[in-house]
This record gives sequence, structure tokens and C-alpha cells, in this order.
Amino acid sequence: MLGMILAAEALAVVGACLGAAIAAIAAGIGIGRIGSSAMEAIARQPESAGDIRSNMIVIAALIEGVALFAVIVCILALFI
Repeated sequence: MLGMILAAEALAVVGACLGAAIAAIAAGIGIGRIGSSAMEAIARQPESAGDIRSNMIVIAALIEGVALFAVIVCILALFI
């Protein structure tokens, strides 16, 4: 019985680590795509570079917030 409990706790740790890793990777991919699209948009319309850049920063901040929230949830899953 004790072995099953320890195995379940080990699986919880592995699951939390995988969840945090997936959240970080997904955030990196999302921000990379935002940056790529913003640079392409600025190249097409240089006169609207300021608006595009500010929108890019806001969206990147929102993605980072979601990624941080996912990592916090994974960490809390370890202790609850």
C-alpha cells in the first residue's frame, strides 16, 4: 500500500513538471509567432510600426501571464 502511495506521488511530480514544461514551451512558441508576425506587419506598413509594436507587447504580456498561471497551477499541484 505504501509503495502505491509513493508511486502516485512520484507520478504527480512528473506530471507537474511536464505541465510546467509544456506551458513554458507553448508560451515561447506563441511569443515567437507574435514577434514574427509583428515584424512582417511592420515591414509591410512601416508607418504603423508604433501601433503594431504596442499591440505586440500587450499580447506578449498576456501570453506570459497565462504561462505563469499555468506554471503556478503545476507547482500547486505538487503540494495539494
